[in-house]
Amino acid sequence: MRLLGTISPDRPLLVVAVQEEAAYLGEGLPVLLTGIGKINATAALATVLAGGDRPSEIVNLGTAGALRPGWAGTHEIGEVLQHDIDTPVLRALTGRTYGAPITVGEKGPTLATGDLFVSDPAARERLARSADLVDMEGYALATVAERAGVPIRLVKHVSDEAGAGADRTWRESVDTCARVLADWAHDRGL
Repeated sequence: MRLLGTISPDRPLLVVAVQEEAAYLGEGLPVLLTGIGKINATAALATVLAGGDRPSEIVNLGTAGALRPGWAGTHEIGEVLQHDIDTPVLRALTGRTYGAPITVGEKGPTLATGDLFVSDPAARERLARSADLVDMEGYALATVAERAGVPIRLVKHVSDEAGAGADRTWRESVDTCARVLADWAHDRGL
């Protein structure tokens, strides 16, 4: 975890997983680098929100894998779900719901979050039944923001097709994705 800049209530906090995704964001706003995965994202965001001033909003910028052919570009997420928790079994065991989908936007694609880098065609096919894109931090960040009462936007740029070779494709495309995400933020006055 690394916080670049200072959080203040009159500005958003940009949140990214790794430096590669933040390479072109500049120094205008605070940027939180969480590390990869749900635990790192949760711990990093909860730590900075508990530490003092809260931002006006949280904007998570990052890469995502496409779960269906033809998905490309930058997307503001409408709903995020956690794909690696067995919500129905936990509900049956406890009578409570854990891991329910979270609405983060009025419209937009559904993002599935889990601690699995999806590069297996069978996993991609399974996830495509309930989501359009996949990442490793979005649901965790949305959960922390919701509990803290801070608005959040999840903005994802498609880096790969979440299938065979996705790891190679991500490495090859992350720099371009970082430029596109920085342009998206700049175009919105962030």
